[in-house]
Amino acid sequence: MATAAKRPRVEGASGGGDDPLPAFLDWCRRVGLELSPKVSVSREGTVSGYGMVALEDVQRGELLFVVPRAVLLSQETTGIRSLLEKEHRALQSQSGWVPLLLALLYEYLAEDSPWKCYFSLWPPLSSLQHPMFCFQEPLEEEEDEKEPNPPMMVPAADILNHVADHNANLEYSPEYLRMVATQPIHKGQEIFNTYGQMANWQLLHMYGFAEPYPGNTDDTADIQMATVRAAALQGATTEAERRLICERWDFLCQLEMVGEEGAFVIGREEVLTEEELSATLKVLCMPAKDFRELKEQDGWEEDDGEDSLTLTNKTIPKLKASWKTLLLNSTLLTLQAYATDFKSEQELLCNKAARAQLSWREEQALQVRYGQKQILHQLLELTSS
Repeated sequence: MATAAKRPRVEGASGGGDDPLPAFLDWCRRVGLELSPKVSVSREGTVSGYGMVALEDVQRGELLFVVPRAVLLSQETTGIRSLLEKEHRALQSQSGWVPLLLALLYEYLAEDSPWKCYFSLWPPLSSLQHPMFCFQEPLEEEEDEKEPNPPMMVPAADILNHVADHNANLEYSPEYLRMVATQPIHKGQEIFNTYGQMANWQLLHMYGFAEPYPGNTDDTADIQMATVRAAALQGATTEAERRLICERWDFLCQLEMVGEEGAFVIGREEVLTEEELSATLKVLCMPAKDFRELKEQDGWEEDDGEDSLTLTNKTIPKLKASWKTLLLNSTLLTLQAYATDFKSEQELLCNKAARAQLSWREEQALQVRYGQKQILHQLLELTSS
């Protein structure tokens, strides 16, 4: 729970002073939330706010802490559980988070809430920089067709900060949730969980922060599908060519490969929407005769050779010249849509004095933009070779 602002200490809590941490740790002991003696909750040595730090070397697979299910805060454990069950139909939503949000509001305001010491570590609800991290228990493989499990709050687990290269992971069992080290952690290192494979723009949108470049190996950049169409039309020299491109685009829409609001997602090492982008490049760049045959046949035929290459950093330079040209022009159009240029932001990232003048939100937005532009410039190099 990365933030500098915290709720005032719990009255009567042990430890005295304004630090709510002693009361929280005492609460953990009372409710059976067991922390390993090798770890410590601290604000020192963490990337932001409260976090967890290794007091000794930790080996891969070691247990960091155990959270009994009775300690979890959810629509099943809140004091208004019966009311939420009674109003179940009225509280239904696509996300399934409405009952949890109501439970959080009730318990946060209740003077006798069992989670009061837990709440003392939270930022004020008026702070929007770092939203709370809610966990959602994964379904078993055979349950994938069912609705997702409702979200829940996991004390201690949500203290851990996030990085893409995390060193701990939450495991689920019928009676407990266990945080386990996924790689060796040296004494003094921070223990990081993962909030999921998220690009920086997703982290900023959902959790209020971006991982500084180049830390987020899950970062992505979008090329709007409509931008690829614009790049293709840009290369048309006659009205007949423009009509043919529009016809090909309509065909891709019918195949549900593209859409007016869609985007192709480019990762650091590969294209994440590979099928859609490959189909788009193929259809927009193929000879007119091949396009007519494609429209007449049922479905797609398996391709060999160049058309069947996966779209990775190693294979993109091997694409047909027409494919690379269209992808390059689409990337250039995408970069032109940014209000700032890549070089100036690169210089700003290297200038500590200038960055110190940025607000928190400006710094996070800079990290998002720079990471995206870095991926797009890498794509320019790949398609220029």
